[in-house]
Amino acid sequence: MRRPIRLKIFSIIAALLGLMVIVTWVSVLNFRNLNNQVRALADYYLPLQEQVASVEILIRQQMVHMERLLAGMEAANPNKQELAKESDLFDNRGINADQIIDSSLRMLNEARAAEDIELDQVTLAVLGEQLPVIQTARQDFHFAFRMFQIEAEEGTVRSQKLMHDTLIKAKDSVDVEIGKTIDILYKLTSDTAAQAKLEEQRATQLNWIVTAIATLLGLIFAWGVSRSLVDSVRRLLGGTQAVEKGDLGVEIRIDTRDEMATLADSFNHMVVGLREKEYIRETFGKYVDPRVVRGLLEKRLPAEGGESHVMTVFFSDLAGFTQMCEGMAPDTAVRFLNRYFSFMAEVIRERQGIIDKYIGDSVMAFWGPPFTDEKSHAELCCVAALHQMARLDEFRAALPEIIGVRQGLPKVDVRMGIATGEVTVGNIGSETARGYTVIGDTVNLASRLEQANKFYGTRILVNEDTRRLAADGLVFREIDSLRVAGKAEPARVFELMGFAQDMDDARRQLAGAFEAGLAAYRKQDWDAAEIAFRKGLSAMPDDIPSQVFLERIAAFRNSPPSTDWDGVWVAAHK
Repeated sequence: MRRPIRLKIFSIIAALLGLMVIVTWVSVLNFRNLNNQVRALADYYLPLQEQVASVEILIRQQMVHMERLLAGMEAANPNKQELAKESDLFDNRGINADQIIDSSLRMLNEARAAEDIELDQVTLAVLGEQLPVIQTARQDFHFAFRMFQIEAEEGTVRSQKLMHDTLIKAKDSVDVEIGKTIDILYKLTSDTAAQAKLEEQRATQLNWIVTAIATLLGLIFAWGVSRSLVDSVRRLLGGTQAVEKGDLGVEIRIDTRDEMATLADSFNHMVVGLREKEYIRETFGKYVDPRVVRGLLEKRLPAEGGESHVMTVFFSDLAGFTQMCEGMAPDTAVRFLNRYFSFMAEVIRERQGIIDKYIGDSVMAFWGPPFTDEKSHAELCCVAALHQMARLDEFRAALPEIIGVRQGLPKVDVRMGIATGEVTVGNIGSETARGYTVIGDTVNLASRLEQANKFYGTRILVNEDTRRLAADGLVFREIDSLRVAGKAEPARVFELMGFAQDMDDARRQLAGAFEAGLAAYRKQDWDAAEIAFRKGLSAMPDDIPSQVFLERIAAFRNSPPSTDWDGVWVAAHK
């Protein structure tokens, strides 16, 4: 018989609620007496004590006013206005005291008539007798003072002394009666508070006992009901932890016939889906950059359409690879390229680049949002290019192992072109085959700059925007103003020479001399240009760009350019 989890959980909750009702009922019985004591204190005893304390204060104030009146009467020049004020205050304090005593008597009558609360009727009866006594004593004190005041004004010494004695007795009587009443109330409140504390302790102890019994019964019942769920939950938890650690081979088997079995089936199907997704990610990560695969699978990259961004595009090409392949077996050539691409791809990805595609022996990559921020993509690309050049030595050292020979090894060198500018990036292709790539004039320019290395004898050429964004920490020298094939507008072309911290004096002298020579060349000052370029060659005799410009200068001397020549060199071929 199938028992859904909701029925099991409902049974546990119903049992616990039943136990809670029992505990609550016992608590109500236990705290009823406590509530009675607290109400007695809060509603009657403490208010009565507060009112008697107020009466005492008012009578004390009366006595203070009396002392001031006596002192004023004995003065040589009595201040009648002040004496009248003190006399009024003396009377008002007495009236207020009588009013509070009347209020207290009414409260006592209400308490003695209350049927919903148990009170100490004996003590209340005593207070009912004592409060009028206080009132009478206070009034006698009041009257005695006024009589004494009259005798003092008439000046009869003997009667004044008698009234003074009467006044003192009346004052002492008030003190005695107030003290009795305060003692009665103090004992009443103390006893009631002690009884309330005792009731609270008894109620708490009984409540804990009942709660412990209810908890024990609830735990036993809950354990009995949930025992069938525990094993399934543990299996699901173990499977979830295994998946969290990367183990996608886990499978959960549940023998119950409730929703846990359905959940286990769903979990198993989910793991199968994760395995397939991981296989897709792992497989296509070898053909497409894993970040692109991850972004498309997680829908962080747009699946349709393109976006316009300023990015940096990179092209590289192995110099003379076609001739190298002629002397290699097909599997050797493939092994050669795979190892070469592994070296280059590792550097590109370490510098946050996206490898777009491999075209024969060429590599196309790009840097930019959302894979890098908008300010660092040019610098990251240039640094990656320099590190690729550095890793060529490691690749050359591995050539004997790759090719299988130690003599007649091919000369491996690479040319790179880098351009920064606006491109369109997105999923581009047909309905059945697409690629996440970049297109635009910047891509074409980067490809042309890679090819332009051939006739300048350089290894890394960049455009002006790349140099501007990546100038910090890197050294560039302007090579030429070049109009590449397919573009009408000329582009200022720069050679990436290396890191500023690695520049020696010879290379710095070369860069300065080349800059001066290029400026003179554009002004058609052939003599000054030749001197500058030869100065650069004296610092670095193997600098091919300087030699190229010396050849151009010799040609222009024989066949000068037109008067409106702008110094731009036109690349007639790729």
